Amino acid sequence: HSQPSAATKQPFSSVWCGAVNCPGCRSMASAAIHKVTIYPLAIPLRQKVSHAAHQRAISDTVVVAIELQSGHVGYGETLARPYVSGEPPESVIESVERIFNPIMLEMNPAHFPAALEMIDALPFADDQGHLITAARAAVELALLDVYARHFDRPLSEVPAWMGLSRFGTPGSSQTVRYSGVLASSTISSTMKKLRLMWWYGLRNYKLKIGYPDDAERLAAVFKRMGRAISKGRATLRVDANGIWSKEDAIEQLADLGNFPLAGIEQPLAKGDEANLPIVHDLAGAPLFFDESLVTMADAEQLFELGVADGFNIRISKCGGLMPALRLASFAIKHNVRIQLGCMVGETSILSAAGRRFLEWAPHVAFAEGWFGSFLMQRDVVTKPLRFGYGGKGGPLGEAGMGVDVLPQQLEDLSAEDPIEVYF
Repeated sequence: HSQPSAATKQPFSSVWCGAVNCPGCRSMASAAIHKVTIYPLAIPLRQKVSHAAHQRAISDTVVVAIELQSGHVGYGETLARPYVSGEPPESVIESVERIFNPIMLEMNPAHFPAALEMIDALPFADDQGHLITAARAAVELALLDVYARHFDRPLSEVPAWMGLSRFGTPGSSQTVRYSGVLASSTISSTMKKLRLMWWYGLRNYKLKIGYPDDAERLAAVFKRMGRAISKGRATLRVDANGIWSKEDAIEQLADLGNFPLAGIEQPLAKGDEANLPIVHDLAGAPLFFDESLVTMADAEQLFELGVADGFNIRISKCGGLMPALRLASFAIKHNVRIQLGCMVGETSILSAAGRRFLEWAPHVAFAEGWFGSFLMQRDVVTKPLRFGYGGKGGPLGEAGMGVDVLPQQLEDLSAEDPIEVYF
């Protein structure tokens, strides 16, 4: 993980005057962390979400709350998936307690840029080299939230501090619309969801494939939206979730070539990247990568293989908001398309982080998330986020990540007693 150079970081003096009574500054003692609370949640979904590899009816998201000596509290969230970063939800808790808590114990920044430097330095792997990006994301988001509130600084200062000169408001937030995701085990339920989403004005879709009836499934979807696609008023991407072998992919791509797709996501399993060039040569649509794209090293490998047409950047798998922005910067530099992805069962905490990404990152082609009460039975914030007609997102609050969390909701939705650690 590379750190921003001194030349690209915003000078401390430009955002911190050092005066004791300045409203933008706080004492060093009050910026120390007082308590960390981990909430392992179990939130029922309104309907099962299925794809060829998994089926989910409960959101097993993990929320981390960080309280400073000043009394300010920030919240971060993650959803860990073993087949993505190798982390099950229980390992997130272990990583926060064993790896991140000792680091946070030493945090006592004098100003917001110093806080950003400490946050940016959080590790991506444990001492055995195993990825801990899901755990890192929860901690990073909570720290960004709490220190932005504590120092009374807008998070919009983050891209400039990182030296991302082409990033900043409004990013892609005024142009990109959230996609509908068709994830059902049967064609009939897929078509029912498509009709409802189409009625709600969504025109960009991702279809989960990897089933024996994929050809019939695709034909049914294109019968409904093919005319709009041909006229450039709609798009369809497909996602195999790494279910295919090289031989399966070669066979399936022949059928997919009959359809004008905007992208084919994760055709091979994570770890089978060596076979991607031949698959890429046979694909009639851009290849997007999800499970194969977690770290910057993954991005560089995909680019060097010559297969990096598109990146599915998901904040919770990639280690947080700042690493996600760096991946987007790499993508823009190398003419790789960007998709903001989401994890099934995100609360409005992660949805807000995704919106911040869209507010700052230019040239985002597709976005997923903000499903809110369309999918979740309950949320954990005062004003839950959900996209509007046509997949249009709305504004966030000005403080921190932009949402106000309800601690009682977190306790009510916890699968087990929250874990509290006092510093």
